[in-house]
Amino acid sequence: MEAKAVAKYIRITPRKARQVIDLIRNKDAQEAKAILRNTPKKASKPISKVLNSAMANAENNHDMFVEDLTVSEAYVNEGPTMKRFRARAMGQASPINKRTSHITVVVSDNKKEG
Repeated sequence: MEAKAVAKYIRITPRKARQVIDLIRNKDAQEAKAILRNTPKKASKPISKVLNSAMANAENNHDMFVEDLTVSEAYVNEGPTMKRFRARAMGQASPINKRTSHITVVVSDNKKEG
């Protein structure tokens, strides 16, 4: 059985978020929480919230035990980019891309149904 949680339009670049999400993929859920708690990156806080939400979904909606959960899927997709401009010398402008991310975490209890 699987439970899923998604956070959309998070204001962090997908490239930086993927560095953190790679740390928790295929880990035990409790171990993944500990890793995120001790990771000094900005992306660890929103990813931790999504992981907690997926665990709560598993417990409350699918009657799974939190102790048995593992992070079966974890990925970051690119969201819309806000395009901004910075004024430069001699009346010129240079672009600034403010990127967003869609973070998805799927937890499972690895039990076969049937």
